[in-house]
Amino acid sequence: MIDNGGARILGAECYLPTEFLAQHPFGRLLMSTVSAAPQLSARLFVFVPKIWGRSEKQLSFLRKLVNQATPAIYNVYLLRRLRSRATAVERARVARELHDSVVQSLHAIGFRLYALRTQAKIDAGERDQELLDIQQLVQKEALNIRTLIQQLKPIDFDPRHLVEFLAAMIERYRSDTGIVAKFVCDASDIMVPPGISREVAHIVQEALVNVLKHSMARNVLVRLGAQDGGWILTIDDDGRGFEFYGRFSLSELEDSRRGPLMIKERVRAIGGELSLDTRPGRGARLEIKIPRQEQATIA
Repeated sequence: MIDNGGARILGAECYLPTEFLAQHPFGRLLMSTVSAAPQLSARLFVFVPKIWGRSEKQLSFLRKLVNQATPAIYNVYLLRRLRSRATAVERARVARELHDSVVQSLHAIGFRLYALRTQAKIDAGERDQELLDIQQLVQKEALNIRTLIQQLKPIDFDPRHLVEFLAAMIERYRSDTGIVAKFVCDASDIMVPPGISREVAHIVQEALVNVLKHSMARNVLVRLGAQDGGWILTIDDDGRGFEFYGRFSLSELEDSRRGPLMIKERVRAIGGELSLDTRPGRGARLEIKIPRQEQATIA
């Protein structure tokens, strides 16, 4: 056994259970404690190591290796937890929207059609207007269902072509919704790591859906560029803004439990920074700073 300085601790002994020895026979064994968080620790066993030299140096090398690798492994663990949480939140949101929007609208359509069919006397003009209202309601819910389906589909694209993918996404959005959506890329060469590219695509998709459903905006601008050794993504719309107003950071939004939940989760997952600027009747602006992979808390 060695201390933190790599010196042998005299008189110290290590005991292993007989069950452990029966399951893992060995001639030589190295062991190091792994501590990633106050409530998360483990032990790493290396059976029959193929390195030679003094035992103190071998154990010291193993400890240094573990100390270097543990933060990266722990970041992967945290990232997977965040993604799992984001998936659960997304499913709950879709279920809630189906119940509160689509199902309720279908019930309303059924009642209105029943009333129209059973009404004894109705003016032709009034009947035509009611049918037109029902038709528009059906078209609106069809668009809502299409939007939900698009959100549920996994985003599959070549991460090396993020700019082209975002441009195509926003073009489809403009065609489907009638909102004047524009995409601007300020850098000639955007090379975002694959994991971050997918999160950026999800963030843009979620932001566009929110604009369609809540903002009543006529115009939206999505801009991607390079800044301070990383990237910056902004989404501007001219809608009615959020129910609160001001400029807020990610931590402020989380403390007050405000702002777009899924976007906050994804920004946190890539180690980014988020600011939200909203004014009543003047729209909202999302600004997301994305660090390069070596700077982000992502492995």
